[in-house]
Amino acid sequence: MGRVTAPNQALPVPPADLPGTLGALRAAGHRYQTVKQELRHNLLARMRSGEDRFPGIVGYDDSVLPEVERALLAGHDMVLLGERGQGKTRLIRSLVALLDEWTPVLPGSVLNEHPLHPLTPASRALVAEAGDDLPIGWLHRSMRYGEKLATPDTSVGDLIGDVDPIRLAQGRTLGDPETIHFGLVPRTNRGIFAVNELPDLAERIQVALLNVLEERDIQVRGYQLRLPLDLFLVASANPEDYTNRGRIITPLKDRFGAEVRTHYPVDLDLELALIRQEADLVAEVPEHVLEVLARFARAVRESPSVDPRSGVSARFAIAAAETVAAAALRRAGLLAGPAGSRAEPPAPAGSASAAGDGTVREESPVARVGDAVSVTSTLRGKVEFESGEEGRETEILGHLLRTATAEAFRSRLAGLDLSGFTALVAEGAVIETGELVSSAALLRQVGTVPGLAKALDRLGLGDAPTPEQAAAGVEFVLEGLHLTRRLGKDVTESGRTVYGGRS
Repeated sequence: MGRVTAPNQALPVPPADLPGTLGALRAAGHRYQTVKQELRHNLLARMRSGEDRFPGIVGYDDSVLPEVERALLAGHDMVLLGERGQGKTRLIRSLVALLDEWTPVLPGSVLNEHPLHPLTPASRALVAEAGDDLPIGWLHRSMRYGEKLATPDTSVGDLIGDVDPIRLAQGRTLGDPETIHFGLVPRTNRGIFAVNELPDLAERIQVALLNVLEERDIQVRGYQLRLPLDLFLVASANPEDYTNRGRIITPLKDRFGAEVRTHYPVDLDLELALIRQEADLVAEVPEHVLEVLARFARAVRESPSVDPRSGVSARFAIAAAETVAAAALRRAGLLAGPAGSRAEPPAPAGSASAAGDGTVREESPVARVGDAVSVTSTLRGKVEFESGEEGRETEILGHLLRTATAEAFRSRLAGLDLSGFTALVAEGAVIETGELVSSAALLRQVGTVPGLAKALDRLGLGDAPTPEQAAAGVEFVLEGLHLTRRLGKDVTESGRTVYGGRS
């Protein structure tokens, strides 16, 4: 995926076998192509070879990407419309991979002018004077991408450019392009330029983009520079801003050739695939826990208590997975230190030790479904609620999380005989768990339960799960039985959860 090069990131070094002069470039048979021709050519090449055209983009294969491909093949500038967290910026940046890896440029040109197609009078004179002996440079595709997050304080000078008074004072005339300090758009000439959140640009700034999109020239301080810019312009916007608030002027909307609607993952598998790809997990998060979080994110999106115009970003589920992983890592760290010596829940008589020999083993970080409870408070700021729900945000998210857990429980363990767990508590046993209850302590309380092995197998934890994985499975079963009204549950003053009795 193409990325904006960071200031401290080393620039790619061109291969030594690339032509070094204009004559060598011509002798190599190089032909000038516009950016849109280049994108079309490379996209078709990937289609024919079967190579991934948009690596890292999940869930758009049958909806968004075909529309993007048609826009690229048609040579249309494009607007991506979608709520926050739908991968619009990531999709835009992935277009950079469709550019040629290296392209020739005139050294020192702020407009990235092609040696066979110079724009400014000074560059044309330089090419005419030096001829085939003119030295040329090479620009990597990662340097051919420009991006601007639209804000109300963005100026015409930022995007297009402004007159440089020092150069005027040196004797140059206003009509000379050398008097202009070019902005971000012309400096991305022969590349891709993206405007994120386009409706946030002031209307007078949007007017400045009209000529860029249609006539491909620019105006600075009322002076029109006939510089035929070679750009692929793409913008992103929220549909609410784009259609209802009228923040994009009509002539500008008309100049974009394609309007593509993005969306959130359409099914659970795609939501899970996105979490697996994007989440930076510091601990193991079992598949059933990831499923709970994916269902949770989808439930929040569909809730009538949440403002649908704002949307619920895909980053919500990703951050939730990272949070439960961090909770597991915190548990492992605390149990390994002085805090881990605190009293553990008592083991029932005759139950087996997790280690089997009474030895103490260090806790490995594995997330449990109970770790997801913290998500309801830490991530509520990512959700815009309807105005009538003020003060109930955590309560609403807690209810949706329980609903998601119950759905995952039914999906994973439907039809399985779990009477061994209910029989255990029917005999008077109670099972205590919580953020700082070790896996060994939880398993000691449960002991040998009929049906446990089958449940762990259904949860994808394998034939020989670690104690931490087994504890994660046991806690999920207990919580699922509670949510389906087959086990009672209480929360102690210290925050621990106690399962036992019938509700």
